[in-house]
Amino acid sequence: MRQVHGTEVQGVDVDPQTRCAHYHSEIDIIAIKFKCCGSWFPCYECHAAVAPDHLPQVWPRNEFDQPAVLCGNCGYRLAIDEYLNSGSTCTNCNARFNPGCANHYHLYFETESS
Repeated sequence: MRQVHGTEVQGVDVDPQTRCAHYHSEIDIIAIKFKCCGSWFPCYECHAAVAPDHLPQVWPRNEFDQPAVLCGNCGYRLAIDEYLNSGSTCTNCNARFNPGCANHYHLYFETESS
């Protein structure tokens, strides 16, 4: 567990910008507030490792206005819609996010395939 810009982020080897043991490139700098427990994690693998007592839940579309994505660079909390439409860039500080995270959206947010 680590404080990142005043937000408690849980996970495995979380660094000051939310990188973890699983995703640690220069642009892996977001944490996601998990719908199931309200806790922040860098990734689904950290959630599985640290919160094995429950399964994750995806955020439903009608709650995409919730601030559930933390920028590890500046600490700004993006609403889900804001994040999904950000072009993989923080809307507050313009830090680049990993565009590959889109491959995992279905694990966090209701999508066409979830």
